[in-house]
Amino acid sequence: MAIGEGTASANQARHRHVQEGREVGFFTDPTVCIGCKACEVACKEWNRVPDDGFAWSGNSYDNTGALGASSWRHVMFVEQERPGGGSVAGLSVEGERVDERTAAAAEPEPGEPLVTVDPEDGDAFRWLFVSDVCKHCERAGCLEACPTGAIVRGENGAVLVQDDVCNGCGYCVTGCPFGVIDRRPEPLEGAGGAFKCTFCYDRQAHGHTPACAKACPTESIQFGPLDELKEQAAVRVEELRERGFGDARLYDPVDTSVEGLHAFFLLLGEPETFGYPPAPEVPTVHLRAGWTSALLTSAAALAAVLLVFARAAP
Repeated sequence: MAIGEGTASANQARHRHVQEGREVGFFTDPTVCIGCKACEVACKEWNRVPDDGFAWSGNSYDNTGALGASSWRHVMFVEQERPGGGSVAGLSVEGERVDERTAAAAEPEPGEPLVTVDPEDGDAFRWLFVSDVCKHCERAGCLEACPTGAIVRGENGAVLVQDDVCNGCGYCVTGCPFGVIDRRPEPLEGAGGAFKCTFCYDRQAHGHTPACAKACPTESIQFGPLDELKEQAAVRVEELRERGFGDARLYDPVDTSVEGLHAFFLLLGEPETFGYPPAPEVPTVHLRAGWTSALLTSAAALAAVLLVFARAAP
């Protein structure tokens, strides 16, 4: 449903996805995000996530910094030196600098674009706000690395950490290709254990939308069945490209060992700009090669030792 549909919106309506065993997801569209951080606040309030400091970072208006054990949602503030479709600084019509209203009123020649961007003008830029979250990978590195069974997958595709089972070993931290999960430091509650987004599984089990999506005023965060969201996302990308955002793309690495995400993103620009690896890999895929290499090395070392003893024998 579109923004403004009220309780008919998929972000507000009740559902039975958990009971039906239907896989769900988040589709995050930064082109309609206003950077209000309502998702961060709603996440902390519902899940009782402790504060992680009030220090002024000086890094734009982004004081959360990154996802972590006490930050399950993080609104990134990204400034890019490139035009943003038809809404850019430094517009020009017929070689003269004008503001957007003047440009919109101009009459173009037949077949000519209404507004162009002067390539020699260095003022073109755009602000983007992206609400980052755990990706709930189809093949989760944290889950595969956990030795105690503390990390499990829910009926809806969510990857959950059971803090009462977690022993704080930290294997999941190194197993996540996105740097999402982390251990809480002292003196916070649950210190030593690993924490991350739970997909608000408790809310979903009772038919409610996750707190972040429920609170998002522009529905930049969209929640719903995974297959439906991917169809909506593909349509949105094409719409943006037609409006001049030629670098619009979906970030959902299905062709890597991660095998796709339950929280995927529309991006304007390269994934690296937002701190996302272009081709994330689950570390456990390298186990076979690592053990094979170790076995061959051990065999070679043993052969060398035996050869030395054989030559030293009378």
